[in-house]
Amino acid sequence: MRQQNGKITVIRYSEAFKLAMVRELEREGQTFEAVRRKYGIRGSATVQLWVRRYGNGSRGKVIRVEKPDEIDQKKQMQERVRVLERTIGTLHVELALERAYLEIACERAGIADVAGFKKKAGGRPGTGR
Repeated sequence: MRQQNGKITVIRYSEAFKLAMVRELEREGQTFEAVRRKYGIRGSATVQLWVRRYGNGSRGKVIRVEKPDEIDQKKQMQERVRVLERTIGTLHVELALERAYLEIACERAGIADVAGFKKKAGGRPGTGR
């Protein structure tokens, strides 16, 4: 967008122009900033966005290089996360069952206020105080 005399002018680029610019950038190996200045594009990240969208993947691609022990460590951590997630799931099921059993026990014992029963001495029977 450009503002002149209080009016905002929106600049739109055609798909063909974007593709041609990305091909030129990839072919000649110029920087994003150089191409942006050459064509007078005002947005600082516009060319990068076009390269990500229309490029062949040779620019802006992140390549991660790892040592073998780092790869093993990553696998171990992923397995640990899986184990912890299963454990959490099991604990949620156990908690739900415990709550249901407590409600049933309170209902059978004639206790209407389950929350009050849980608060009183941590849910244990009275200690005779």
